[in-house]
Amino acid sequence: MQSLQEKASEWSGVATSDAFAIDETNLFESLGGIQPFIDLSTNFYTRVFEDEEEWFRSIFANSKKEDAIQNQYEFFVQRMGGPPLFSQRRGHPALIGRHKPFPVTREAAERWLHHMQLALDSTSTIDPDSKLKMMNFFRHTAYFLVAGNEMTRQTQGVVCKHAAGKPAS
Repeated sequence: MQSLQEKASEWSGVATSDAFAIDETNLFESLGGIQPFIDLSTNFYTRVFEDEEEWFRSIFANSKKEDAIQNQYEFFVQRMGGPPLFSQRRGHPALIGRHKPFPVTREAAERWLHHMQLALDSTSTIDPDSKLKMMNFFRHTAYFLVAGNEMTRQTQGVVCKHAAGKPAS
């Protein structure tokens, strides 16, 4: 059975080593701190909340734009070498669990990635090399979430050997 990381690499077309090239340098420091992440997340969610596809906008219907921006930039800051802003405020990122309520399909991942690429392209506070590293991470992570979503849906109702006869949740 393939691991979620292997599926993410296969489905995204991004090798794990390329996805985690963000760890080779501290992007938070090299980009000069928090502002580029705020800029990126603001650019991204402005596009998402104005998306012409109703099905995609509906994924975010129960979210406030400002909260979505803050959650995203705090996660990016934390993941890319900065202080643990996200964990301090919200706890462990637990990406698969946090995205479980949403339809994390391949189509949704591609639409998300479309907006992220446009947001990266329009964020002048991020240099081209960092943009490439970040996009590889985002592409791989999007498909990691797709794989996690599919795995979660396949195992619903499956009895775990440790659950003493209770269905896995």
